[in-house]
Amino acid sequence: MDVCLVIKQRLKELRLEQRDLAAAAEVTESYISQLLTRKKAPPAADRTGLYEKMNTFLRLPKGQLSAMVEAQRREELEKALAHPPAPLFSEVRRLIIRKCPAAKQHQLRDIFEKQAFGELERLVTQKLLDVTKRIAKEELNNENWLRAVAKLRRRSCEEMRAVILEFLDTEVLNVSIDHCSAFLDPLIDSWDIDLQTFAMEIVLNQRLASTQLLKFQFVEMPSDAPCTQEPGLEEFLAIAAMSGDATADEIAFLKSLKFKRHRPTPLFYYRELQSLRDPLHFRQSSVAVMRKHRDLSDIEKQMQTHSRKTAITRWATNKAAPCSPATSRKTGRKGRN
Repeated sequence: MDVCLVIKQRLKELRLEQRDLAAAAEVTESYISQLLTRKKAPPAADRTGLYEKMNTFLRLPKGQLSAMVEAQRREELEKALAHPPAPLFSEVRRLIIRKCPAAKQHQLRDIFEKQAFGELERLVTQKLLDVTKRIAKEELNNENWLRAVAKLRRRSCEEMRAVILEFLDTEVLNVSIDHCSAFLDPLIDSWDIDLQTFAMEIVLNQRLASTQLLKFQFVEMPSDAPCTQEPGLEEFLAIAAMSGDATADEIAFLKSLKFKRHRPTPLFYYRELQSLRDPLHFRQSSVAVMRKHRDLSDIEKQMQTHSRKTAITRWATNKAAPCSPATSRKTGRKGRN
């Protein structure tokens, strides 16, 4: 059943208006009207809490609207995939190229224009879209962020929330110039790509994003052959005085250390652990996160004591063992001398 028909029918049964539903969903009445008249496609259920609010307001079984929307979207997607991708709007392409370094703009424009919507253009557009959609989704309920973006677009917060819900539902095949001017343009300062490795760097607007620089790699990495654990690490982990308080992350770091020729001792791993914990080796935001260290000399003394005990035990064992006749004669002769 069509989700729009279900919502309309439920509003009629409850004797409610579209503006009541818009207020409950915290969007504009215009947005609800465009949804119900099919001028806008219903947003995906996993990208917004819109349907939960509508479900509660319309007194429908939990999850009913979300399930109907997902079924409807799958059917529409199957129809869309039956046709080849259409080229981007020329304004969208110009905006994306304008954000890359000036030295590469001519080269990238030539590559983009060779095909209607080629692999490189889809790769770049998809990554820029993913980044901006992620920021918009994270900040959707942040009133300060929403107010700042709405001010840039000269819209109300309710109107901007409706625009974000529509943008979150945008796919790379139907991104429009409105989406770009509302999100891609203000959120992304610049981007660059290495045409050999396809590694991308995206610089974000500091005023609208908590992170300024994002890096992405698109290269095949060599697979390392499985290797056995270092004997020194096994001994280190077996000595509770050295590794008893090591966290899972710290042990994972020690296991990641690789050696070609030299074989490290347990003391090496202990010192590496203390170096990892030393706040002087890293930029810390607060002294409160500094961990107390054990005195290295105490651990070394414990290891020396352990070595002495091992040597004494070995000496006592050798002394108790019966000697051969040749050894006895040598010992006796040495005693007489």
